[in-house]
Order: sequence, then structure tokens, then C-alpha cells
Amino acid sequence: MRYAIDLAPLGPLADPHVLVRLAVAAEHAGWDALSTWDVLGTAMGAPAADPWVALTAIASRTERIALMASVIVLPRRRAQLVAQAAATLDNWSGGRLILGIGAGGDPSDFTAFGESFDRHERIARMDRDAEDIDMWLRGEGDVAVGPPSAQHPRPPILVGGMRPGALRRAARWDGWIAVATSEDGSSMALAPDDFERMVQDVRAERVALGRADEPLEIGVFGMSAPGDLKVVADFRAAGATWWLESLSPLRGSVEELQSRIEIGPPAA
Repeated sequence: MRYAIDLAPLGPLADPHVLVRLAVAAEHAGWDALSTWDVLGTAMGAPAADPWVALTAIASRTERIALMASVIVLPRRRAQLVAQAAATLDNWSGGRLILGIGAGGDPSDFTAFGESFDRHERIARMDRDAEDIDMWLRGEGDVAVGPPSAQHPRPPILVGGMRPGALRRAARWDGWIAVATSEDGSSMALAPDDFERMVQDVRAERVALGRADEPLEIGVFGMSAPGDLKVVADFRAAGATWWLESLSPLRGSVEELQSRIEIGPPAA
């Protein structure tokens, strides 16, 4: 299993200087990746940092940690611009991007700007855009979009979501990102046994697609207390390959979050 810190880029964590500071601390403490969200913050009533700008700033101040976009909300963005940003960041970082994609879960991030939050429209848009982004990142298609990515044939694409449809989509790509925390991010809400059943569903779909022998990443957003390794071990046994330690202003001040990061990943 590999370990990431997941920073909710809201409130005090919307400051890119703070995000970079915490990312540098994470790299020094032995974490494998830094993850951040694609959110406008309307539902939380707090400002939010742009994920592409934040991850690029982090890439410029770190050397090793992977950069996880968890997840880019495709229905709010133009596919060609996502492909351009992803290729540019992967190139600049030396191949450290992990591209998470999703349909979006905050209605007001759409409706506040006059955009539809219709689920069927969002999912159809995500499916269509994901195919185009895959094509452009591979350097295929009628036009070139962005510089060549450092990873070949492209950065890994993981799908975030908890509905059965999201699990089926994840099986078509390089992995799945699950959410085990409560909606407000203040506690755990998904049991390892339930998570394991969902992992089995993804893997069964993978078999049906004839891709059972190909690598599959399974990430999970969770919360662990320093020194308490059981919850992480339980999710690892249930099939997780990535643990994303959820850190938001709800878990304390910037200084308290940095102290948690400096303790290091919850590895057994």
C-alpha cells in the first residue's frame, strides 16, 4: 500500500503557500503522494484553491511525491483544457501526475453559475470527455493537445465515486477512488467489509472486460489517528492500494495538520 495526504483546499488551506508548505513536509516525512480536490467551495461557504495551479506549485517545490488530482470534475471543465493541463503538469513534474476524474458531488458548484446538475447529463459528459482526454494524452486524434506527458502512454486515470455506475467506469480505466469518510469529512463512515464488497464489484467488472491481469489501483479517502494502524490495515486487507489521509480544516489548524503530516504515513 502507498500513502498520500489529501488536503481539502478550503479556507486556510486555499492559500497555495500553505499547500506547498504541507507538501514539502509530507515529502520529508515519507508520504508517497499529495492529493487535493477540484472544488469551488460554494457548498462550504469557503474559498478554494485551483487544483492545477496548486499541484504545479507543489511540483516545483518537491522532487519525489506523486501529485494526485482527486478528483477533477469533468462536467465543469472543457476536456481539451483538462488534457492540456494534465499533460503540462505531468511533463513539468517528471511523470508524477495521477489523474482522478469524477462527475461532481456539490450541486451549488454548478447551479451557482447557472449550470445544470442533472446526473444523467453530468455522467454522459464525463464519459465522453474521459475518452477524449485519454486520446489526447496518448498523443492521438486529429489535433495535438498539450506537450507530451512524461508518462507513457499517459498518466494513470482513476475514477472517483461510490455509485455502482462509478465502480463500473473505474474498471474501464486504471483504478477507483473510494470515500470512506463522512460527508463533512469529520469521521469514518464506510466499514472495511462494505468497501471490500465494492472492490470485488470493480474486480468482477474488470474480469468481464478481459482486463483481470492488468494493474488496478484502489484508493480510499480515510482518517487514522497517529499510532492506530488497525483501520488502515483493515482497508489494505480489503483491497486498497492507496490510503489517502483526509486532512481538512475540520481536523485542526494548519499547524496541527502539519504536525500530523510530520508524524508520517500510517504504515505497519
